[in-house]
Amino acid sequence: MILCVSLSPCLEVNIEVDSLSVGKINKVIGRKTYLTGKTLNVAIGLAKLGCGSFATGFMYEENGRLFEQELHKEGVTYKFIWNPGRVKETYKFIDRRSMLTEVVDEATAVTEENRKHLIGLVGELSKNCDAVVISDSMMSGLDENYIVEVLRSVPVGIPKIVDADGVKLLNALKCGVDLVKPNLGELERTLNVRITDRDSLLRACEMLVELGAKRVLVSLGKDGAVISDGTKRFYCVSMNVAMNSTAGAGDAMVSASTMALSDGRALEDILMCGVAAGTASVTQPDTLTFTREKFNEILSALSVKAI
Repeated sequence: MILCVSLSPCLEVNIEVDSLSVGKINKVIGRKTYLTGKTLNVAIGLAKLGCGSFATGFMYEENGRLFEQELHKEGVTYKFIWNPGRVKETYKFIDRRSMLTEVVDEATAVTEENRKHLIGLVGELSKNCDAVVISDSMMSGLDENYIVEVLRSVPVGIPKIVDADGVKLLNALKCGVDLVKPNLGELERTLNVRITDRDSLLRACEMLVELGAKRVLVSLGKDGAVISDGTKRFYCVSMNVAMNSTAGAGDAMVSASTMALSDGRALEDILMCGVAAGTASVTQPDTLTFTREKFNEILSALSVKAI
């Protein structure tokens, strides 16, 4: 079982309008609502792959039951730390010119009592897990060192997977992390470097390894991904597929690469599984995840090369 720790659930509402005019009535022509939060997407992706997943983290009393219903439907077991207020809501308005306007709300701040409660819960639940994943931003009331406190509650020997960037990622590396998955922009921002070619990309991966990452998986979008453990390095090109939505593709990549890592697979297999899931995700309309059938289809067509 993979323990997925959610620090920032989010209800995302995408609204399509003919044109967005401030101060006027705007007619909605399309609306989609996603119950999300990066780690919860990972938990659902693991379930799609037939890998047992358990979701925990912070949830909110006013609209959090919707998330429980979604996880139950997907076959994900869960136990949350409940907080007063509502889950953070994000509204994205898209007009006919494909102009995007976002309105981002904030959830009620996490209390100190619940902050400590989650650390204890993760420590207890992770004793019987094959791996622990954290891939969310921080909620109000949590500082950038909180991820360190959560990871330190995980028993020695349990693999830890982190999808974060900036100070949060650098702090997480203090605990030793088995796999990190930045994209190219996140890698540049975290290390304050400019990546212009393969050599600078591999050097950036090596820098994260030196800081405490055992494996670095870098998403390159439609160009595939690179993985490195500081000694061995592999590249996997993605398949050319019809793209319906890139939302959730990174989370899909984390779910499949985590499954491969927890199964003890080789570095190149971790890479291929991640690319297959990320690619499968972008082919699916109106969803943040993927199907197991599409994952298997794409995985069978992929190959890697040492670089």
